[in-house]
Amino acid sequence: MLSTMQDVPLTVSRILRHGSTVHSGSTVTTWTGVPGQAPVRRTFGEVGARAAQLAHALGDELGVDGDQRVATLMWNNAEHMEAYLAIPSMGAVLHTLNLRLPADQLAWIVNHAADRVIIVNGSLVPLLAPLLPQLPTVEHVVVSGPGDLTPLAGCAARVHDYEELIAGRPVAYDWPEVDERDAAALCYTSGTTGDPKGVAYSHRSIYLHSMQVNSAEAFALGAADLLLPVVPMFHVNAWGTPHASFMAGTSMLMPDRFLQPAPLAEMIETVRPTIAAAVPTIFQGLLAELDARPRDVSSLRSVVIGGAACPPALMRAFQERHGLRVIHAWGMTETSPLGTVAHPPAGVSEEEAWGYRATQGRFPASVEARLAAPGGGFQPWDGESAGELEVRGPWIAGAYFGGAAEEPFRPDDKFSEDGWLRTGDVGTISPDGFLTLTDRAKDVIKSGGEWISSVDLENHLMGHPDVAEAAVVAVPDEKWGERPLATVVLKEGATAGYPELRAFLAERVARWQLPERWALIPAVPKTSVGKFDKKVIRRQYAEGDLDVTDVTDATE
Repeated sequence: MLSTMQDVPLTVSRILRHGSTVHSGSTVTTWTGVPGQAPVRRTFGEVGARAAQLAHALGDELGVDGDQRVATLMWNNAEHMEAYLAIPSMGAVLHTLNLRLPADQLAWIVNHAADRVIIVNGSLVPLLAPLLPQLPTVEHVVVSGPGDLTPLAGCAARVHDYEELIAGRPVAYDWPEVDERDAAALCYTSGTTGDPKGVAYSHRSIYLHSMQVNSAEAFALGAADLLLPVVPMFHVNAWGTPHASFMAGTSMLMPDRFLQPAPLAEMIETVRPTIAAAVPTIFQGLLAELDARPRDVSSLRSVVIGGAACPPALMRAFQERHGLRVIHAWGMTETSPLGTVAHPPAGVSEEEAWGYRATQGRFPASVEARLAAPGGGFQPWDGESAGELEVRGPWIAGAYFGGAAEEPFRPDDKFSEDGWLRTGDVGTISPDGFLTLTDRAKDVIKSGGEWISSVDLENHLMGHPDVAEAAVVAVPDEKWGERPLATVVLKEGATAGYPELRAFLAERVARWQLPERWALIPAVPKTSVGKFDKKVIRRQYAEGDLDVTDVTDATE
């Protein structure tokens, strides 16, 4: 028996039409960072009209048709939002470029995707211009906003001004009915071995993911909210929040290139967002700024922290010192990225809730999960048995983009034989579906046949009042195979020594897990998306670049 329901494609163009009409009065506000100058505001109706103009310009002037890739090298701003909506809605593929990647990786990604057009913020022209001779598929460069265009002189690609390109074009567009399973957006992840790998999101996956982001068990975005997406729009589509916001009528405060703690605190106090989203390192800097120079951040009902494990000490500090409730979430490029969100179950006390909030969170109905056991088979959901997390669902990648050949490929180390995504994360799942990650599979410390969680040690160390950041890695040990090395960044003026930090840890973890090797570092190395880059620390240790001190107790 067939259903009697209409078969209506789930596409980005439907989000665009809905947001620009039903929620036409909602706004996209771009922070300018100019003293005395008000932020630039555009309504959703205006953004929709400019998206139509951009689509006309891309098609009529630049010849974009079919599923050609149009790349963006841009900050979070209104023009980037227009590209987010226009490019997929016209049937092309939006390819967001991570401006923090090394130049060789950036060039490799553009060539692998065969980008034909690159829209770039004027301030980022010096980053793009030296790469253009290595990018044979790029025929057009569209520059948005002020910047020095001198580096583009003589490049083979035609150079256009964004505003001049869209000016005078129709503010309506006959958006095509594309197949909802066609690619709408492309992001590359560098969190894998070898070259970066492309994840092509479908219109359907973006639409369903947006609905989940807006649900009460996720971020509960609504028309009364004002979202500050500090997470870059080149990082997993800013966690899906731009599309979700346009769907729900949630106004957006775009920080542009002003991602430092002081301007973030200023824009929160001035524009008064209700919810913000960023990786832990951003919020660690913001916490230090608010502690040193208090601001009125009372408009924020919650802050979403994801991209890496959030130290419980950071969550408590925000709530106890500034009244901000942190929502912990987990995901990855391959999961669009919403995988879990840590809302405590109903009926628990405030103190009991902390145990749930410190986890990565609960799986929604559309994300199935299982834990692969080290020796084969799968672990039970008992909150104790650890294994590698595998997931599947309608917004979970089932393969990677194959580049010019466009044939998907599925590396064995990333996908199981039956099609589940192997996340590379090790953890446990409680009977009621709360995920607790203990480590990355590549970062877990295997000492004397037992596992030590580097994340657990880091979280405890960052709970010490003198510690700003801490990263723990496995290093070779003749007796135990591997032992933990603790690298620590002290707060300005702090004086805690290694014995004190080790004693602090001894009160919180088993004694056999305590690191013997310690090193002070000026800052923890970060990846292009703000995560701890532990391979750099391992290399520094192997090459003797760290000043390592051995610390043990007299009883050992």
